Amino acid sequence: MRFSAKADYAIRVLLELAANTSRPITCEAVASTQDIPPRFIKAVLRDLRQAGLVRSQRGCEGGYWLARDAALITVLDAVTAVDGEHLSVRGEARPALDYHGTATHLAGLWADVQAQLDQVLGARTIAHLLTGPERAQRRVPFREGPHEQAG
Repeated sequence: MRFSAKADYAIRVLLELAANTSRPITCEAVASTQDIPPRFIKAVLRDLRQAGLVRSQRGCEGGYWLARDAALITVLDAVTAVDGEHLSVRGEARPALDYHGTATHLAGLWADVQAQLDQVLGARTIAHLLTGPERAQRRVPFREGPHEQAG
């Protein structure tokens, strides 16, 4: 499993905007504060805007701000906005995988991994990341699969 730099940047952009809600923030300010290469920031902000996570305003008083409360934006929202499907195998999106013979049930494993990943990323909001929830609150319980159950 691998997350792109763009996904990391998107989360950091959202955190910066959530921390500064009094006025729109320019892409240059976010890039500088978060040490994000300026050539990437506009593409990230475009994707976040298209996903409805940020809004923009042009002009000398312009910039970007969150389109909704930080408590309603999950890390999964951010990752999906910039990367789409975030789990791939051999560079292929998981639903496109087709297995045969003894590997037929491998697709189920990847579906379980995707579900667990979605659960973890969907449970963390930008507001949670800003306030730094306690470690105990961040743990997601391990779900036993059929192969781990005592027989």
